[in-house]
Amino acid sequence: MTEQTYKAHASAVIDEGCEIGEGTRIWHFSHIMPGCKIGQNCNIGQNVVISPEVVLGNNVKIQNNVSIYTGVTCDDDVFLGPSMVFTNVMNPRSAVNRRSEYLKTHVGKGASIGANATIVCGHDIGAFAFIGAGAVVTKNVPAYALVIGNPARQTGWMSEYGHKLQFDADGLATCIESKEQYKLENHTVRKISA
Repeated sequence: MTEQTYKAHASAVIDEGCEIGEGTRIWHFSHIMPGCKIGQNCNIGQNVVISPEVVLGNNVKIQNNVSIYTGVTCDDDVFLGPSMVFTNVMNPRSAVNRRSEYLKTHVGKGASIGANATIVCGHDIGAFAFIGAGAVVTKNVPAYALVIGNPARQTGWMSEYGHKLQFDADGLATCIESKEQYKLENHTVRKISA
């Protein structure tokens, strides 16, 4: 028998067949379902449901009352705010079984999704994107994009440290905290210095 390298509260339910990385913490009343792959040093808050076959990278932080349904994958360093939710079927009906119709959603490295946001299935969230609290995402979100509202619309760009970027006439911006520089070209942002 292998030694358990993660911590789980006594009230958490962890089904057989899960892979949970070293240093991960699972809090009160959370349910980790079969076939999940959870990376190292993740923090899974209270009352979180992680459905079968969900894949989470390292250092993913999930706040209380989050539901992550089958078809979702998250890269390293993703933040999922309180009570946000992913869907996995476009046209759910109680009397119609659509398990074969789950649509995939991928959340890129370092992205943050705010409290009470909803991510409609089949739409990817780019690396370091920032989804505002309560936003309803109904289309793909580019890397570094800031989106808010219902339906969510892009209102700017964010640095990897989570600050709104102000681009000059040459398409250059500097993060106020990290001093890293970014370039905006053809509606795409990329980091150009560390």
